[in-house]
Amino acid sequence: MLRRPSRVRGRLVAAPVLLLVLTAASCDSGPKGVSVGAAGRGTVDEIVEASGSVTARAAATLSAPASGTLASLRVEAGQHVTKGQVVAVIDAPDVEAREKAAAKALDQADRGGGVSVGGTSEFTAARRRTDARAESAFGDARTAAGKVTDPALRAALLKQVEAAQKQYSAASDAAGSALRSVQRGVASLGDAVGALSAAQKLQAQQAYDLASAAVDALTLHAPVSGVVQLGGPSSAGAAPSLSSLLAGGSAPTAAAAPLAGVDTAVPAGAYVAAGTPIATIVDTGRLGLSAQVDETDVLLVKPGGTANVEFDAVTGATYQAVVRSIDLLPTTSATGGVSYRVRLDLGKGTGDDGTTAPTPRPGMSAVVRLQVRRATDATTVPVSAVISSDGKDTVWAVRDGHYQQVPVTIGVQGEDVVQVTGGLTPGQRIVVSGADRVHQGDKAS
Repeated sequence: MLRRPSRVRGRLVAAPVLLLVLTAASCDSGPKGVSVGAAGRGTVDEIVEASGSVTARAAATLSAPASGTLASLRVEAGQHVTKGQVVAVIDAPDVEAREKAAAKALDQADRGGGVSVGGTSEFTAARRRTDARAESAFGDARTAAGKVTDPALRAALLKQVEAAQKQYSAASDAAGSALRSVQRGVASLGDAVGALSAAQKLQAQQAYDLASAAVDALTLHAPVSGVVQLGGPSSAGAAPSLSSLLAGGSAPTAAAAPLAGVDTAVPAGAYVAAGTPIATIVDTGRLGLSAQVDETDVLLVKPGGTANVEFDAVTGATYQAVVRSIDLLPTTSATGGVSYRVRLDLGKGTGDDGTTAPTPRPGMSAVVRLQVRRATDATTVPVSAVISSDGKDTVWAVRDGHYQQVPVTIGVQGEDVVQVTGGLTPGQRIVVSGADRVHQGDKAS
């Protein structure tokens, strides 16, 4: 039977070879509809085709770390910002009030207005109050940090809380140890009071530091250099609804569908809930591609391999890409198919008129044609000339005026032609079409 690939995987790209194949296929046909040509010589590229999309190097969404109002928005959509640049400032009265209260408590502690005990029972009560204040301050700080969507900033704040809690725990334990020494008669109550006073001052300082860190987090800085997009990565429902903004109330728990014709970006002065996306910074310094390659083809793809890329959005243009990596773990589609993600670096494109093609945007869909194998100066035959017989690849050759079935070894497989690595030589006459009508020993026309 004729050899039919399960899907198109290759394409002949060398023009001289294509011309040879067309010449071979255009020879006179006999009465049986059989066309005879000749094995050629040239270059064959095997191509794996995959769907893909454009990816940015990085993208980071800046969100409100606490409920309040957007006091200042210092960027415009499409503006390029540098890492560390101030993007927006949130006015959060609750957070700022906590910092003021912590500052007042710290001032009192510094003035020595904390510990006054007349015995061990009062000492124990004072220590418990100090522990409770510390635990409350740590809890508030941890809750505030958990609402920060920037993972790096959130991790830094939580780490600060953890370090402060460990430091205070050590100070509180020292005060408790001092009290036990008093009870054993090996230390004075004054020594224990001094240890408790030190713990109280430490607690006040830590509460202020954590509250100040929460206030500092209200100023949103660009974590990467890139281009600004207001709101989150998806505009649909990313920001509070218009009715919420106008009413000044809290944002809904579920994202509301945006009204048609209304900008969903949060305007300056609007109410924001904790976690409301304010702006997304997209690093487009190096665009890439993410392609899904079928499991039957992925072992052919290698890092450093090249690819041609086409976009629906840029008709007639071809872009170059280089394979950066291939995922080890697969993804499964809804239909049960298994594929692997291949990451590529995207290069410049050229239009069909030779001009430089426009730069695509992240998320644009693409057709990625990965060149996985190439054979140069190879013996080639048309795909239609190869048939499968008893599990072996064969072609019908013309020898001594008769058709003879010849086993061949197939190498690189193109869309139109394939490489023959054994069994034929260039110029040898073969059946290039109508091979299913030929029988052993038939006289060649």
